Amino acid sequence: MQTLSPYPKITFKPLMQTPSPSPDPHRLTFTVQSTARRYHSNPTVSTTVPSVGKVVLQQQNTENTTGTDNNNHNNNNNDIITVVNNRNMLDLNLISVNKFPKPLTNTSPAANHSSRLRVAYQGLPGAYSETAAGKAYPECKPIPCNNSELAFQSVELWIADRAVLPVENSLGGSVHRNYDLLLRHRLHIVGEIQISFRHCLVALPGVRTEHIKRVISHPQALAQCELTLNKLGFGFNHVVREAVADTAGAAEHVAANNLRDTAAIASPRAAEIYNLNILAESIQDDSSCVTRFMMLAREPVVARTDRPYKTSIVFAQDRGTTVLYKVLSAFEFRNIRLLKIESRPNLNRPVRVVDDVNVGTAKHFEYMFYVDFEASMADVRAQNAMAEVQEFTSFLRVLGSYPMDVNPTWGE
Repeated sequence: MQTLSPYPKITFKPLMQTPSPSPDPHRLTFTVQSTARRYHSNPTVSTTVPSVGKVVLQQQNTENTTGTDNNNHNNNNNDIITVVNNRNMLDLNLISVNKFPKPLTNTSPAANHSSRLRVAYQGLPGAYSETAAGKAYPECKPIPCNNSELAFQSVELWIADRAVLPVENSLGGSVHRNYDLLLRHRLHIVGEIQISFRHCLVALPGVRTEHIKRVISHPQALAQCELTLNKLGFGFNHVVREAVADTAGAAEHVAANNLRDTAAIASPRAAEIYNLNILAESIQDDSSCVTRFMMLAREPVVARTDRPYKTSIVFAQDRGTTVLYKVLSAFEFRNIRLLKIESRPNLNRPVRVVDDVNVGTAKHFEYMFYVDFEASMADVRAQNAMAEVQEFTSFLRVLGSYPMDVNPTWGE
């Protein structure tokens, strides 16, 4: 299996303002030369990042890699555990404890020094993801991104050290976009944090509930407040509900455009930032509603067995439902508790055509399966289960083995 070089070359130079005679000291240009062997190219990416604002990426050109990259790739393979219980485990991305690079648990700053960390999140200041980033890494430097993919890219290009993104809500379900991005990018899940948020209905000063003709927010927030909105008189027959990119963006849109007939579902902090009044507090349908955020990094953590761990995997199979049964049985046989299973379309092969002389030509949809189970990859039971799963699947990848968050906290 081909692996990515974790250390791109980065140079920094001030971005000169034209025709201004002096450069802006708060604006930098990043020139990143990536050695991502997966693409057999050496793309050069120029990125302009304001000190306050969103991350914007522009790819300029690409060049072919040299033979040196191939030699380095062969050397890097020594860091991968190739055999577990006499089975080929190369595709599982298992990292030896004693091999370079060191795990994040050994190299990352302590909690009281997390101000060194730059943490990317999706949304504007005041978004729930910003709150999650602050709780995951106290005193960190948050980096707002226009969308989740930019958050992934900012970590891959070393603009950020970590990314914190929502992956699941107990009422609204999974954030499918972020699941798809996990498969598209090569970041590792290194932790999780679960937070309960108190949603607020916010509007411009002086606006009352009877003035509202439209409610906007993130799709997850709208789903989590559906019943309460109906009770407040904002049913679908009377008020339009419109989905936007994030909760803080909804609040900013109302304030920036002076929309006196529109309310937003957002956090109390977003209301404060954008000078909006709170019309109703704690409007979520379930007060125990919890959102789970994943913490992403360029390198995996080394799995331990001294505390509860969760492992996330994704696999594909093309031999019918019996294979799925065998995969799940590999965990049940070893008494490993499954925490989640979800299917997503296989974007590389969405439909498979089968031509059977007995039943004729048929089209079958292809799926990727995401599974979370309660065990560490340092656990022999998990290693044996994964070795068995690999026999039945056409594709298998470990997204991360990381400490579980067993104590959800309250957000704003």
